[in-house]
Amino acid sequence: MLKNLGITFLTVLSTGFTAQKNKSAQIERPKLVVGLVVDQMRWDYLYRYYEKYQNDGFKRLLKEGYSINNVHINYIPTYTAIGHTTIYTGSVPAIHGIAGNDWFDKTTGKNVYCTTDESVKPVGTTDVKSGSHSPKNLWSTTVTDELLLATNFQAKVVGISLKDRASILPAGHHPTGTYWFDDTTGNFVTSSYYMNQLPKWMNDFNAQKMPDQLVKNGWNTLLPIAEYTESSPDNSPWEGLLGSAKTPTFPYSNLAADYQLKKDNIRSTPFGNTLTLKAAEAAIKGEQLGADVITDFLAVNLASTDYAGHKFGPNSIEVQDIYLRLDRDLAEFFKYLDDKVGKGEYTVFLSADHGGAHSKGFMEEHKMPTGFYGEDNKEFNVMLKDKFKVDQLISKITNNQVYLDDKLMSENNLDAEQVKQYLIDILNKDQSVLFAVDMKKAGSSSIPEPIKTRIANGYNWQRSGDIQVIYHDNWLPTYAKLGTTHGAWNSYDSHIPLIFMGWGIKNGESNKDYNMTDIAPTISALLHIQFPSGNIGNPIVEVIGK
Repeated sequence: MLKNLGITFLTVLSTGFTAQKNKSAQIERPKLVVGLVVDQMRWDYLYRYYEKYQNDGFKRLLKEGYSINNVHINYIPTYTAIGHTTIYTGSVPAIHGIAGNDWFDKTTGKNVYCTTDESVKPVGTTDVKSGSHSPKNLWSTTVTDELLLATNFQAKVVGISLKDRASILPAGHHPTGTYWFDDTTGNFVTSSYYMNQLPKWMNDFNAQKMPDQLVKNGWNTLLPIAEYTESSPDNSPWEGLLGSAKTPTFPYSNLAADYQLKKDNIRSTPFGNTLTLKAAEAAIKGEQLGADVITDFLAVNLASTDYAGHKFGPNSIEVQDIYLRLDRDLAEFFKYLDDKVGKGEYTVFLSADHGGAHSKGFMEEHKMPTGFYGEDNKEFNVMLKDKFKVDQLISKITNNQVYLDDKLMSENNLDAEQVKQYLIDILNKDQSVLFAVDMKKAGSSSIPEPIKTRIANGYNWQRSGDIQVIYHDNWLPTYAKLGTTHGAWNSYDSHIPLIFMGWGIKNGESNKDYNMTDIAPTISALLHIQFPSGNIGNPIVEVIGK
């Protein structure tokens, strides 16, 4: 009997050791990762409006999470499509292939939009331009791709944004679904690259006609307008107009009627962000994200901050109001995640694809250096024709890059290097230009860091131009006479927020120097998955811990 008891005891002990071993061998991961990329969010917005934020949105991220305060974009130009791609690939345009929102294709002589794909059809809309998109131009894998590969495609990945590119590029090559806002219908749509029809949960969400409900009462300030002391006076002369409004002033009482006439008007209001987060909640419920032991990923872009920034400028009451309302929307969204997935069971990060410059009029009023520059190639082509006797040697100027016509130079036996250097010398005499540089030779140029490296990282030899132009600080293109834009190397465009919160994340903050390319490998390290294929970043190890 004692012998049998001994055998039984050893069996139980062995079973216990085996169970413990299996438990410790199981990879621990959160149920869900949520990426929140706030479009055109300058780092200083975290603190400029801090006293007006409530406790459960941005302040919750700062108090419960880990804030990295010195993160910069390590390439130029700092545009939307590149930013979203870089966050999720850990790579740069030279490698991942997304060289701008648009670029010029020298082989065809046509402009290319980053996600346009004429081989696919729109789903959820009949508008071909709105619906014919895919990630075909993306050369590298994303952290979302790597999660799918690591789980043998059992994980679910969903992208949500008002913008096609900001949904498609983060979600990678083979997601469960990506959805973006269609201005012709007011619905979220997708393309046949992903599916042949919208899932029931998205059709049900669209059927609610939530945009109509969000805009029906117009747009007025959340707080009494006198409390917006962090912003310029309403009706500042450098602000643009929304819809049928005659002045850039609150309240925007005609918003509902403006939306019916042109549905993209919702994009420049806080209600575009509200709509996006509600669509994200519908995705969580509809796809059962975070409902089992296999980690899922939800990539969300909050784009209204960008549309409003472009229209009104970063010092407008409109932009401040959007951030105060976003703060409350985030609080609701985090509560939804707590209730649906479980507090402490998900990981969230918040960052931005780029920042934004102060409006030229604002800078002038406050005696700061500023100016406008042009990107018209006509004048330069005249100069080149006078010198080389060949017309139209410049094919295109876009993304602050000059594209020379290689075929034309070859046909006329011109020395391409001589043409390029002649144009660089002309550009460097322009009062708006800080540097003009041969993109192929940026690494050996006398330009100081970090500009030199950012040019090299942004140069994709198949898609970028031949000459990169760096303008003086706070100089804006002439098309940004009202509101603002972005794209420069300077801190107002390149310094972005980065906060991690939730499962596996420590509490604290750091002022160490990091890059946008460090986000994807940090999430990869947290999940114990392979880095994306083109990754050049490093994990931010100080944020990871129990």
